[in-house]
Amino acid sequence: MSINENLLITYGAHYVEYGVDQIIFDEGNIPKFYYQVVEGIVELKNYQEEGREFIHNILSSGQCFGESLLFNERTYPMTAVAQTPCKILRLSKRIFLELLQQNPEVSLSIFKCLSERLYYKYIMLYNISSHNPSQQLKALLDYYQDYNFNDSEQSNKIPLTRKQLANLTGLRVETVIRSIKKMEKDQKLKIKKGKIYY
Repeated sequence: MSINENLLITYGAHYVEYGVDQIIFDEGNIPKFYYQVVEGIVELKNYQEEGREFIHNILSSGQCFGESLLFNERTYPMTAVAQTPCKILRLSKRIFLELLQQNPEVSLSIFKCLSERLYYKYIMLYNISSHNPSQQLKALLDYYQDYNFNDSEQSNKIPLTRKQLANLTGLRVETVIRSIKKMEKDQKLKIKKGKIYY
């Protein structure tokens, strides 16, 4: 989901560029901005004590992030990091809330986006509780296919690495690799030149 760039600029949003691995906001910071990816890829994640990452979401051009945290007075529960060079539109919290009040159609779009993300969290929470790694990966791939392609009948390239799949599900990379191979054997997905098609 994205808000029209011209509308954001009219309200005072400005472009900010981030380099690879640059932190956009950090866990524990107070939310101050609405962010929208213009170019690049952003990961929302947590770092665990032993150095492992847990990825909440991977966002690309046209997607917004951090907006749900502008409606309360809590700190960020995760870190946003530029995975690639990024160009991001940023709008202050106060002006973002004004924009929503003055543009009900934008508010409705934001609510729909938040609803989609909440749906994803419910699906993933249920499936992460499963002890079957293939089921966890299938739930993630189903959601990714539905959210990004809207055509579950067609096999589409999944631009996620095995490590990203592991970090999104909480599984180990080795478990993801074994499960992907098993899913390919069971004809639930295809692998072409190392890339997953689902």
